[in-house]
Amino acid sequence: MFPLHQSLNPNSFFKKPILNFNQLIVPTSSISFSRGNPYLTSMVLGKTQLPTNSHGGPAPVAAAVTAEERRGFVDEMRAVAMKLHTKEQAKEGEKEVEGPEEMSPAKWEPSVEGYLKFLVDSKVVFDTMERIVDEAPVAYYAEFRNTGLERSESLATDLEWFKVQGHLIPEPSATGLKYATFLEELAKKDPQAFICHFYNVYFAHSAGGRMIGKKVAEKILNKKELEFYKWDG
Repeated sequence: MFPLHQSLNPNSFFKKPILNFNQLIVPTSSISFSRGNPYLTSMVLGKTQLPTNSHGGPAPVAAAVTAEERRGFVDEMRAVAMKLHTKEQAKEGEKEVEGPEEMSPAKWEPSVEGYLKFLVDSKVVFDTMERIVDEAPVAYYAEFRNTGLERSESLATDLEWFKVQGHLIPEPSATGLKYATFLEELAKKDPQAFICHFYNVYFAHSAGGRMIGKKVAEKILNKKELEFYKWDG
């Protein structure tokens, strides 16, 4: 998640977020969402206590950690999430199929027309998020400016390329516009919820979205890599 560092006092949790962009990943060596980690449990409750020896001084801390403690919380969340899928949806799935909606869908074949609709709606969403952080109705949104994650300019380039190829660029869908409006309202009334949407959109695109983009390019774009899926560095 984004590094929203809070006071360990549960009464103040999420009230005054402080963004620290020098630490995008929580070090798994010091914090682990392991069931066997009593330090984390006491820290979350705001009652951190260091172990002491028989003389009341600090007890030595073991240098070695178990494999479970070394595992990051993202891995733990993924393991739990995968178990909630059915076997048809994921090989790690443990959930029983209870209805036709949980069965594997028919093989999806992309089309240029459908892909263009996706790109146009994506541009509406990224335009909106970039405008929100630029205007910063909440002061700390400004910290998200010029991160290198921005996609609006890349999408504009890609849509222009499709236009030159002779394709008709569609108008944004009602769903895309509705979500963009929702983000604008959320950014003003619920900053924490907006940050969650912001993170999910960018993370989804930079992870699974890139894989989907590659597959689509192989099927309908003669393996052309769009600017939408390129980042500097």
